Amino acid sequence: MTPTTTVEPSVLPERRRSRLLHHDPVVRRLAVITLVNTMGSGLSMTLGVLYFTRVLGFGVTEVGVALTVAGLCGVLAGIPAGRASDRFGAKPVLVALTAVEALGTLGYVLVDGFAAFAALACVVAAADRGAGAVRGALYADILPADERVAGRAYLRSVTNVGISVGTVLAALALHVDTRAAYSAALLADAASFLLVAACYALLVPATPRHAAAAGPAGTGRNPALRDLPFLVVTGLNGLLCLQFAMIEVGVPLWIVRETDAPRVMVAGSLLVNTALVIALQVRATRGTEQPGAAARVFARGGLLLTGSCLVLGLAADVPPVVAALMLMAGIGLQALGEVFSQAGGWALSYSLAGDRAHGAYQGVFNSGAAAALMIGPALVTTLLLGHGLFGWAVFGALFAAAGLAMGPAVRWAEERAGGPAA
Repeated sequence: MTPTTTVEPSVLPERRRSRLLHHDPVVRRLAVITLVNTMGSGLSMTLGVLYFTRVLGFGVTEVGVALTVAGLCGVLAGIPAGRASDRFGAKPVLVALTAVEALGTLGYVLVDGFAAFAALACVVAAADRGAGAVRGALYADILPADERVAGRAYLRSVTNVGISVGTVLAALALHVDTRAAYSAALLADAASFLLVAACYALLVPATPRHAAAAGPAGTGRNPALRDLPFLVVTGLNGLLCLQFAMIEVGVPLWIVRETDAPRVMVAGSLLVNTALVIALQVRATRGTEQPGAAARVFARGGLLLTGSCLVLGLAADVPPVVAALMLMAGIGLQALGEVFSQAGGWALSYSLAGDRAHGAYQGVFNSGAAAALMIGPALVTTLLLGHGLFGWAVFGALFAAAGLAMGPAVRWAEERAGGPAA
């Protein structure tokens, strides 16, 4: 008879902690920073537009125009921010941009005119998108090459946790519904940026631990802008980033306006997406070590997104219970598509850059995603709400085409670099 192995009760909590906490102490520090940062982001994402319209008294159209222009500033900021990180180092540039975000967010509480508000929105968006590009370069500097994507996936899971917590805290301000409550939430967001800047300065290594080469200085022409295959990869990744407008804008409006599902499904869909991303994002990075394999993971994500579009589009004109079940199935497919496409995209953004100017490459790659985030809401509302199932089918075809085109694009990039895709 085989003896039964017993596990001391005191060991069980430690094992659970080991599954939750990353093995790399630097990633654990980055996770703390990410949690603080995204909790503040959850506050501002939930309350920002309401503060601008209800408290500051600006019109919805005015705010929409200002935020669109701010989004364009964010798209344009990623490339020079990435190049600055190559020249001056990712850490000091990231600290500076995060401090600018803090000051800009604080300015929202003090502003009383539309022109000043629009200018602040542009500054905050530029600093935010620039910081996103520089964070990618920082991860390339301080994490081992074979752990960058998994580390980034872990931090993305933390991001979803932080935004969820921030959204819950924002509900308190919404319940009070006073200028003081909204202002306090924005001040808390500004304070979180200052804390994050301090943490980057104090907790993150000052020099690369694993970088094989420092790469070229951030002077002269941008190598990423001259790398045509990489630009194609960036564009294909940007097309799949339209899924975020689909889930955040298209699905809620579709549920309310075109289906007979309970309205609570709006919140339910976002909760399901968040929970699945938290649970699955790290696992989805497995098998993305080589560019060819990462392209296949990316294609899998695109096809899952296509399936999601078709299921969600068919949820109209069916009984409420059936609609609710179809919506949950569609959201589940979207979440799977999200984790695979993001994992493949991150892996390619690093592997195709090699050891060359990670700031420049991350800046271009993030600007492609930022462009999708800027045009996504208008495209989603025009196609999905204006054309119904046909619009969903167009979106699905776009996701499938982008996903399947990634393989040839990566082979082109590998051939140009002198090595075959694995």
